[in-house]
Amino acid sequence: MSTILSIITVNYNGLANTCEMIDSLPPYEGMEVIVVDNGSIVNEAEVISARYPHVKAIRSEQNLGFAGGNNIGIKAATGQYLFFINNDTVVRDNWHIDQLIHRLESSEKIGMVCPKIRFAWGSSPIQFAGYTPLSAITMRNHAIGFGEEDNGQCDTPHPSPYAHGAAMMAKREAIDKAGLMPECFFLYYEELDWSMMFTRAGYDIWYDPCCTIYHKESKSTGQASPLKTFYTTRNRLLFVKRNMSGMRKCLSYLYLMGIVAPKDMLLYTMKGRFDLTKATVRGITNFLKG
Repeated sequence: MSTILSIITVNYNGLANTCEMIDSLPPYEGMEVIVVDNGSIVNEAEVISARYPHVKAIRSEQNLGFAGGNNIGIKAATGQYLFFINNDTVVRDNWHIDQLIHRLESSEKIGMVCPKIRFAWGSSPIQFAGYTPLSAITMRNHAIGFGEEDNGQCDTPHPSPYAHGAAMMAKREAIDKAGLMPECFFLYYEELDWSMMFTRAGYDIWYDPCCTIYHKESKSTGQASPLKTFYTTRNRLLFVKRNMSGMRKCLSYLYLMGIVAPKDMLLYTMKGRFDLTKATVRGITNFLKG
């Protein structure tokens, strides 16, 4: 039987989360599951292979970042459709993965589709029901429905300018045309950049609530960690460099480095979070050296 769907997830010192995610996946005819162990301290690919013989577990001796790990999965996948999901997600109900595939098949122009994403804690409020466009200078946008109780208000499919990295499905042919995930980001912003690559390749991105994924959110890096602060600071500048031009690029640089970064550093310092202040400085310095 040919493979229709390849599910790809990246694991980094997250065996318990990854196993819970695998256990939650309902069976689907013509589906393969690929786990890329992205330089975990212990070879967790061996453990996963022993525990789940049907899973294709691949060991990378180096941590190649979110994009690098997923690109290993892309190269190993044999499916027509590739579904990228974070290892800290689970499926509880409303799986309907076939409907996401149908959305991709409904138009040659649709290259990627995202399901509804809800937080896995509490009453499971909505995390993502599509994105708004980034503003011209500030690079700000928001996830539609974020933090709202799910009362069906986000149950209408619609185009989205960007995909959400926690759960996104793409056509193999669209990836071949748009290119692999950009590995220069390492962590954060790569799915926004990849979305721009899909758009430039002539594809649309959609949100379709036919399928729901539950996300534990930021288990690996923490909500306010130096790692997250460094890459967020660096990568939003890198995103501007790769995707903006002319006066818009100049004004975005001025805003991000002249207003946002100093304000963030002041707030971190007032809270005694000198580690985050230093991470912000390192993010800007690393970008300027790049």
